[in-house]
Amino acid sequence: MNNIYLLSFLSSFIFTIILFILFIPLFRYLKCGQSIRLEGPKEHYKKSGTPTMGGVLITLGFSIPFLIVTNLICHIPFNTCFLFILPSYLYMIIGFIDDYLIVIRKNNQGLKPRTKIIMQIIGVIIYYIFFVNQSFSHIVQIFSFKIDLKWGYGLFILLMFVASSNAVNLSDGLDGLATGLSIISFICIFIISYIKQNQLVLLFSIFMIASLMAFLIFNANPAKIFMGDAGSLMLGATIANAMILLEEELLLIIVGFAFVIETLSVIFQVIYFKITKGKRLFLMSPLHHHFELKGYNEWQIDLLFWLIGFIACIIAISIILGGLL
Repeated sequence: MNNIYLLSFLSSFIFTIILFILFIPLFRYLKCGQSIRLEGPKEHYKKSGTPTMGGVLITLGFSIPFLIVTNLICHIPFNTCFLFILPSYLYMIIGFIDDYLIVIRKNNQGLKPRTKIIMQIIGVIIYYIFFVNQSFSHIVQIFSFKIDLKWGYGLFILLMFVASSNAVNLSDGLDGLATGLSIISFICIFIISYIKQNQLVLLFSIFMIASLMAFLIFNANPAKIFMGDAGSLMLGATIANAMILLEEELLLIIVGFAFVIETLSVIFQVIYFKITKGKRLFLMSPLHHHFELKGYNEWQIDLLFWLIGFIACIIAISIILGGLL
């Protein structure tokens, strides 16, 4: 079994690196560059034109080796494996459309927020139909209590997918920030899978970690490519899906706590701005921009948020070991 784990990691890691080596020059040639929002930190203006849509390559980098190893080598039914990558592709496509519109319009205006949310809801409906056909449980465990949500489970996972994907999207504002946080989240998922003896989620998390580590080589400051919405929306949906398949849905809040903080900073900023009629709680939101304007460099901010993510994951693992969820 250890050989399968090593094969899984190396296949995804090497394949993803090859994809980025091949496609970064192509994206530059095609002028698939990121447009920087004018209201953002001025330091980011120099990043304008950096290739984007790296999320497409991340998705290919983990999903193709995952299907080959699980279906052809481990002989796991395709329908079961497909459930792992379905939301990743659905949300990657939504993000790709958004990124593509930004590229061709040469500004930071992609899909309208309402359109993006509607597309995300449609994505969850497609996933849920497939989920029901696979006869997965609709039971959510809250401490020692188990609650069968029945049809309400669909609404519950809708909230999970939309909240998680948009939280990662908000956090993708610095080189390597969302990538590093996602790696930490999947390391946490890997450990939880090991504790719960869920071999398939454990194997899937290895592919995700490998692909993201390969991407971080190109995304660390100074970034040679951005993941774009194709990556951030995909990663948020994939993390949520992993927690659903682990049957640890509520633990998503802790596993992705750094993403939660980023989202809350935006919500609090808007509420405070409206209540005080123009005053700001933070210099800029999401929170990582506040620290930027305070004078911290990108690596310092990345390490701070990665530390928060790491502590949150230790707490999540402790909860599992303690049998609290």
